[in-house]
Amino acid sequence: MTTKDAARHALLGCLVLLLVAPSGALAQFPPPPPPPPTGVPAPPTFGAEVLDQLLAPIALYPDALLAQILMAATYPLEVVEAVRWVQANPNVTGPQLEAAMQQQPWDASVKSLTPFPQVLAMMSERLDWTQKLGDAFLAQPQDVMATVQLLRAKAQAAGYLQSTPQQAVGVEPQGIQIEPANPQVVYVPIYDPTVVYGPWWYPAYPPYYWYPPGYVVRAHVFSFGLGVAVGAALWGGFDWGHRSIHINVTNFNTFNRTTITNPTWQHDAGHRRGVAYYDPGVRQKFGQGPRPGVDAREAFRGRAQAAPQPLAPPVAERRPGGGAPPPAKGAPQRGLAAPPAPQAPHQPAALEGLGRGGETRSASDRGRLSRQSLSPARPAPSAPRPTGGGSGPRK
Repeated sequence: MTTKDAARHALLGCLVLLLVAPSGALAQFPPPPPPPPTGVPAPPTFGAEVLDQLLAPIALYPDALLAQILMAATYPLEVVEAVRWVQANPNVTGPQLEAAMQQQPWDASVKSLTPFPQVLAMMSERLDWTQKLGDAFLAQPQDVMATVQLLRAKAQAAGYLQSTPQQAVGVEPQGIQIEPANPQVVYVPIYDPTVVYGPWWYPAYPPYYWYPPGYVVRAHVFSFGLGVAVGAALWGGFDWGHRSIHINVTNFNTFNRTTITNPTWQHDAGHRRGVAYYDPGVRQKFGQGPRPGVDAREAFRGRAQAAPQPLAPPVAERRPGGGAPPPAKGAPQRGLAAPPAPQAPHQPAALEGLGRGGETRSASDRGRLSRQSLSPARPAPSAPRPTGGGSGPRK
């Protein structure tokens, strides 16, 4: 038998084995899955476990404050600039602060948070959380609001969400509402998300928690900071029935000195300052296409279109009672898509948590240094005062 004949017989034998082999013998090499049918929507970018993690620290805030945090989170660079301005001008409050905000180029939602320096500090210190929060709100606003209601219901069932001298909690068919007991004074609640909602149900996605500087953790799981006289600064709100944000036009015009008439909030891509949108649909909606070279670099770094990762809790922060979060006792039921089965808990790297938030802060630093290099040198003012310039309010 020649070599060619031997090879021909061997090939024929392999084909016979493939034809007679049982189906289970080839099960370890399944065919690739077919493409999804045309018209079937893609799964949401942010799953239920990520939304719970992102919203747990703020879901129990008063409605108006929560609404403006969600709006302002879509402009992370301007949040950083506002924090720096507030830190440089700590004594500018009340009508003086309102007047100073007319000279700033930030979005109205960012300006409205300047009476709440602790809230701005929280958003700046965890800029990765802020940016993910804003991206989730832009991509899945109704899911975000449904998650808020789910968390509020759990906190109420656990006995931690109730009316107090600082806030009024109302249960309506559309959802649970939280309003200041005195409309002119707003108290920011301070609480540990791993306690007020009951045992946390996603151990691989622990919620972020934050305490104001100097706050002493006491036996009270749910407490309040100092009251803030806000005037017309808070103009946001929710239409829980339609899962949308609405604007108190009177307060908006008073604080921003405008004459708008449309009560519907719309994201202004001009205030995004070039920060990339995470969700592909949001990028397309606001005309932010792929930039040359960026996608390749992100793919090389392993970050292109990756699923949102759990946020690592700050190492130095304290939590009442200390220790790790209580063990999970089952995931909650909700109207959102069911989350995938939890994998092994993610072990954060030493520098995890900087993420895109660190890149955003670096971009802000580069822009500030560039503006300083182009501006003529001038003596430092004798006292802090608001910077001038800026664009006009949105109509």
